[in-house]
Amino acid sequence: MELSDFRAWLGSLDSAGLSRSTIARRAATARSFMAWAEREELISVNPALRLRAPKREKSLPHVVTRAQLDSIFASLEEAAAAGEGGALQSRALVELLYGTGIRVGELTGLDIDDLNTERRTLTVLGKGNKERTVPFGVPAAHALDDWLRRGRPQFSTAASGPAVFLGRRGGRIDQRAVRGAVQKLFAALGGTSASGPHAIRHSTATHLLDGGADLRAVQEILGHNSLATTQIYTHVSVDRLRRSYEQSHPRA
Repeated sequence: MELSDFRAWLGSLDSAGLSRSTIARRAATARSFMAWAEREELISVNPALRLRAPKREKSLPHVVTRAQLDSIFASLEEAAAAGEGGALQSRALVELLYGTGIRVGELTGLDIDDLNTERRTLTVLGKGNKERTVPFGVPAAHALDDWLRRGRPQFSTAASGPAVFLGRRGGRIDQRAVRGAVQKLFAALGGTSASGPHAIRHSTATHLLDGGADLRAVQEILGHNSLATTQIYTHVSVDRLRRSYEQSHPRA
């Protein structure tokens, strides 16, 4: 086979309506296979060495609206009013996810000593073992205080250690449990394609920028290494602004 054969193959995939990400994956598979064949001396020249697939499409993150989040928090507060430990924990972890924009892995890794309740900040160990301090608001502080005083003692065991959030058996909560809890809340909402804790992180970033937050401040809060990663949320904000404009302006 020649390079032109591979290019024609990718062109046929595009004509068949396959997505760019699918074509890119298949091109990567072809390059890997041909590199293996060359190493095994099954071929003398690797024709796929210069094979390039189309760039993957950048999809904008799903964002939960403020009204939808208000609905989620109202249901959590109603359930937590009874003082049941599980509901207190659910409210605290969702408030903290939205109030800080931290990743789910950073949330599950939180220890009590990572919290500064007087200054309303927490310290997390992010990607690349980089430590950062993130502020959180009054609602998250109240929910966290309720959980630590009234809820956590109901679940705490010798296995709990310093973990802030706990699983059913008293040990540190795992990411799967957090994802499941958040997904149930989204499913109860209906009318949203948002899925999992990362959608809350996306929403935090977008709502901060909608409210006029500085892009570099949002980068620091989220723990992004590159400003370019944070800039995707400006596209989300502009897209929302454009839709609002087109729906409301008489000469849109």
